[in-house]
Amino acid sequence: MLALYAVLIVGAFALVFYLGRRSQHKYDALAKCLSDRGVKMYGAWWCPHCQEQKEEFGAAYEYLPYIECGIKGDPKGRSQVCIDADVHRFPTWQFPPTGERHEGTMSLEALSDKSGCPLP
Repeated sequence: MLALYAVLIVGAFALVFYLGRRSQHKYDALAKCLSDRGVKMYGAWWCPHCQEQKEEFGAAYEYLPYIECGIKGDPKGRSQVCIDADVHRFPTWQFPPTGERHEGTMSLEALSDKSGCPLP
């Protein structure tokens, strides 16, 4: 009887883990599509809105076309790539081919509409 309980408990944990991982990656395709289409997100490590935007993507954040503008330890410093791109507010989304920009967070629906990348 103890063995049966152990199997049920392990099975329950496996199911929760699987469902949790599956939901964390539901935006992989969107993040990859944004990257493939040349969309860029400029952000800074100290920016709370940038963190919120990243959290919307969950684990798919790793595929997001993110460019770090902040310099660790210097909240006012900006990386050279962001100076060259003339980025002043975070997050800033840049959309090719025109280079049109949106300053501030964007809903996933708005990113999908603007980029043509489908939502799951």
